[in-house]
Amino acid sequence: MSISGYFTQVFAVADAEARKLWHDPWELVSRATQPVLWLVLFGEVMAQVRGLSPGSVPYLDFLAPGILAQSVLFVAIFYGIAAIWERDLGVLHRYLVSPAPRSALVSGKALSSGTRALSQAIVIYVCAALMGVDLSFAPADIVCAVLFIALGAAMFSTFSLIIACIVRTRERFMGIGQVLTMPIFFASNAIYPIDLMPHWLKTVSSINPLTYEVDGLRAVMLVGGRSSYGLGSDFAALAIVCVLMIAIATRMYPRMTR
Repeated sequence: MSISGYFTQVFAVADAEARKLWHDPWELVSRATQPVLWLVLFGEVMAQVRGLSPGSVPYLDFLAPGILAQSVLFVAIFYGIAAIWERDLGVLHRYLVSPAPRSALVSGKALSSGTRALSQAIVIYVCAALMGVDLSFAPADIVCAVLFIALGAAMFSTFSLIIACIVRTRERFMGIGQVLTMPIFFASNAIYPIDLMPHWLKTVSSINPLTYEVDGLRAVMLVGGRSSYGLGSDFAALAIVCVLMIAIATRMYPRMTR
């Protein structure tokens, strides 16, 4: 298959998934409620505590990129449950008998997860702007933010798909998904600086992909924002993990029908 044909298959799968949003937009509204509450309630309260944000950065400015990354994580990590539904409804069998390569199916689903995350990002951007967060709307920063959001969503959604291939039931998946989200979130720099962590947690945070997504978003979302690791390192860390997740999910995806 040619490269153009491969990407046509990827976009076809992503388009089919994205159409579901058009028919159920309230799903996005309900999912956007939680991160907005984190910003409005948790952010306003913790902004009164000194020392939670580095230097002279207001805590709400520090928090907003972390909550956006949290939103991406929460949307993507439960994406695997849709694959279980597809298997139970027979949709998965239709995908697997199609001529599309398995990697195209997985990549298409990852791309559609990025679309969902971007739609929520708009809500969070609007909420953060209304709360006075010093957001950067420079075109280059917006493009970089879109890349980090889409890449993070693709990475965590394929990780979710791998979990779905292992557990294969909705009940087990929901339990494991809830167990995984909190450690990933709290063992990152989303709501507090890494400098405040104990040594062992700093080590965990350094291998947590969410840390690099938050770090990149802080650099491109905020006026005068800076990356602790460097934007290139942030992007490379996410891209490497994403490719690895897609490769593993591609190998495991057909097993869901067994």
